[in-house]
Amino acid sequence: MSINEASYAYGAAKSSIREIAAYGAARKAQVGAENVYDFSLGNPSIPAPEAVRASMERSLALPATQLHGYTPAAGLPSAREAVAKSLNRRFGTGYGPGDLYLTCGAAASLSISFHALCNPGDEVIVIAPYFPEYRVWIETARATCVEVMADAATFQIDTEAVAAAINERTKAVVINSPNNPVGSVYSAANLQALSDVLHAREEELGTSIYLVADEPYREITYGAEVPWVPSIYDRTIVCYSYSKSLSLPGERIGWVLVPDTNPDHDRLVLAVAGAGRKLGFVCAPAIFQRVIMDCVDEPSDVEAYARNRVALTEGLSKLGYEYIEPQGAFYLWVKALEPDAEAFFEKCKALDLLPVPSDSFGCPGWIRIGYCVSYETIVNSMDAWAKLKAQYEA
Repeated sequence: MSINEASYAYGAAKSSIREIAAYGAARKAQVGAENVYDFSLGNPSIPAPEAVRASMERSLALPATQLHGYTPAAGLPSAREAVAKSLNRRFGTGYGPGDLYLTCGAAASLSISFHALCNPGDEVIVIAPYFPEYRVWIETARATCVEVMADAATFQIDTEAVAAAINERTKAVVINSPNNPVGSVYSAANLQALSDVLHAREEELGTSIYLVADEPYREITYGAEVPWVPSIYDRTIVCYSYSKSLSLPGERIGWVLVPDTNPDHDRLVLAVAGAGRKLGFVCAPAIFQRVIMDCVDEPSDVEAYARNRVALTEGLSKLGYEYIEPQGAFYLWVKALEPDAEAFFEKCKALDLLPVPSDSFGCPGWIRIGYCVSYETIVNSMDAWAKLKAQYEA
């Protein structure tokens, strides 16, 4: 074999989300962007705050060697300190710059965390439906991805099912709240029940189980409170990205936090740094480290998403579609009109409706509609959604 077959397999399989987005781009070139209703990518439609531009302009005045030079591998101490102080103000914690490792976005944050935690043969539990790339990053850390379905009615964590899935090989559980793809926010009571389960299973098995909290949508909510997970479970790692909160998905900037309350803090901080080193995720983009330092408390503008959410849910409700009311993020989880989500998607596609079928999220029978699009796209898509519904009522 001349190449790595596992890498080839991931490349050949591709991401269904990005495949649909690529089809949408090609289709828009054929029939006009206004005639294609592309709900595939979680690409924010809200512009980055003006404070981001102002920060970048200030950076451009720096000497070139400082502007473009390497930062420390974990990131500028001043940037990490700014993030730590912001977290401390918001959550009453006592974090310092040494608890943080700046990364090239949430993908790097999660990859680093799995490589820092896992040994070959370990298992990592994900709560389905889940972001499909979790499996890729877990498997490349030489661990096994174990799917546990969320509660079918509420899409909160099914803690009894998690308890049943834990064994002596379980190294971590990944949670994502607000959730992609459902939009659910795990309640404090649900997270406390999960914490109780993890502590009980740790004691029974004589092992350590970590909670990896993936939180890129934390600031995008519609009245729901997002609990701070390290205050509920001690052995937590938090992964964050500014892709959604500051509308910077293409700039790839985020962080990993190892809370000072984590029992394995000192060794885990070094393991995170070592994982970043071995994966080549060092020295996150310097200009955007400075942007984060300047904009760390910049509020997220969710007004447009909230407006889109209302337009989409009200429009689909009138047509008789079933969905889960999203508490956060910018996705609507809609029940497909037949058991086979892929077949349902093909009918959507024929009408230039481009949601994402649920199979890749580890859950059959649903579609994900990303409403981080223009308001006009949502309003103008309703005729197509009506035609789709009519096909199933004929």
